[in-house]
Amino acid sequence: MKGQKGKKQKWEATRKDYRTYHFTAKEAAKYLLEGVAVCAVADYLFYQNLLVLLFMLPMSVLFLKMQRKKCIIRQKRDLNYQFRDALTAMNVAVQAGYSAENAVRASVKDLGRLYENGSDILNEFRYIESQLRLSVPAEELFMDLGKRSGVEDIENFAAVFYTAKRTGGDMTQVIQKVARMLGDKIEVKKEIEATLAAKKSEQMIMSIMPAGIICYLKLTSPGFLDVLYGNPFGICAMTACMVVYGVSYWLGTKIVDIEV
Repeated sequence: MKGQKGKKQKWEATRKDYRTYHFTAKEAAKYLLEGVAVCAVADYLFYQNLLVLLFMLPMSVLFLKMQRKKCIIRQKRDLNYQFRDALTAMNVAVQAGYSAENAVRASVKDLGRLYENGSDILNEFRYIESQLRLSVPAEELFMDLGKRSGVEDIENFAAVFYTAKRTGGDMTQVIQKVARMLGDKIEVKKEIEATLAAKKSEQMIMSIMPAGIICYLKLTSPGFLDVLYGNPFGICAMTACMVVYGVSYWLGTKIVDIEV
């Protein structure tokens, strides 16, 4: 009993957690430099003061956290889309008369033709296949994947799969219905993303326009904005403008960010 528990904890601890993201050294350096560049641009537009720039530099760490959050969202989305293809392959296999375990093995071959080596879903299903050879229950493997993924669709499938296996449910019907529902949901999500693509571009352009106007005034009317720099009134006024600009950008991204 203890040996089985230890083995279970071992294979659970070795898998990728999609709720977190670890930057490579190259990615960390890239995003930190981008954060420093954002701070430098903000200082040029609103303050033009080296001391303020030095004070703002630690903000680049917040930029790094924002990028990590975006990477987590992107990796979850990619895994969700890939999981839809995996379920479709399993659905075909169970309809051909395979058991759920053999359907996983058959789907690995199909996924190998769809995705290149190193892709998340291919790694996960190859791992599940290897654990099935060691007599690890398929429902526990899918529950573990759902927990690590942090993706609602995968968690729901894992819960339904677990209940159906433990209660002797019709696995063919379960996999077929879940695959169809997940496919429909992803298609709706892709349609919404395509519809919002133009709006997101418009939102980005509108966000850049205030900075563009300031740069235009600096280039075409030198000295026109000097009253806003290097004095307490100007610092307070530009700080208020920067806060309003930041809040507006945040609200704009939230408005066009629709979850299905």
